[in-house]
Amino acid sequence: MILQNAQVPRDAFEVQDAIGKLWEKLGGWLDAVILKLPNFILAIILLIIFYFIAKGLAKFSRKVLFKKLEQESIRQMLSKLTFAITFIIGFFIALSVLELDKALTSVLAGAGVVGLAIGLALQGTLSNSVSGLVLSFIPNVRIGDYVETNDKSGFVTEITLRSIVIRQPNNEYVVMPNSKFVDEPFTNYSLTERSRISVSCGVGYESDLQMVEDITTEIIGQAFEQKGTEEIEFFFTEFGDSSINFEVRFWIDCTAIKAKKAATHKAVKIIKARFDKENINIPFPIRTLDFGKNNLQIVKNSKE
Repeated sequence: MILQNAQVPRDAFEVQDAIGKLWEKLGGWLDAVILKLPNFILAIILLIIFYFIAKGLAKFSRKVLFKKLEQESIRQMLSKLTFAITFIIGFFIALSVLELDKALTSVLAGAGVVGLAIGLALQGTLSNSVSGLVLSFIPNVRIGDYVETNDKSGFVTEITLRSIVIRQPNNEYVVMPNSKFVDEPFTNYSLTERSRISVSCGVGYESDLQMVEDITTEIIGQAFEQKGTEEIEFFFTEFGDSSINFEVRFWIDCTAIKAKKAATHKAVKIIKARFDKENINIPFPIRTLDFGKNNLQIVKNSKE
């Protein structure tokens, strides 16, 4: 009996050959990982060390090196740049330990087009970053200032490369993109220590207007000190429906909007108290409704 050799399909040899090459490649990678393991551990240790060095330098630079800078926002920004630069140096040293610094340089050299595309995609973020640098170095906005913009008001607590953080009087925080804050008008109440406010009121037509003016300027002057060339300004503004209206303007110490509200509150109280004492009438609108005989009968019937 003659035995014939079984033929093994050619595809089976190709699969076995591919698997063998794969295992050979994986084995080579495993050997390389084992050989590079000490370098990898050393690189991680270097990153951790440089992280704490960067954190310490940032803290030291903010409290010592940049201590003479008046603006807190500038100190914050420079300390963050110090942290970033120090950590990046440590990152490149770690790559050199892993012998990946040349590969990274080649990748960065060929990433021009990719960088351009990313820059176009992140142009809003880049705009916020540039605005953040502007906000950090201009003297018009400082950490701790009381500002008002876009129907939001409060104290500036932080300025980053992306946003400005405002703590509102109700203790809620508003995070606003830097570009929006820079592009829109804003009011900074902390730039000056003095501010002028106005209070409006009205008196009856029977009132002695000169007496009204004298009394108002007198009590406002007693309650609010005017400094230097500042003065109390009093103006009758119009003949109203039931009163002659006036406006009194005066200066107060003001670095936040709360001071304006408090001064207005005080002025209204002392004007009302003094006018009551002097029997000066502050009228309120009165409307007389004339329904007529027929309409009045309809109202009475509807009430029944």
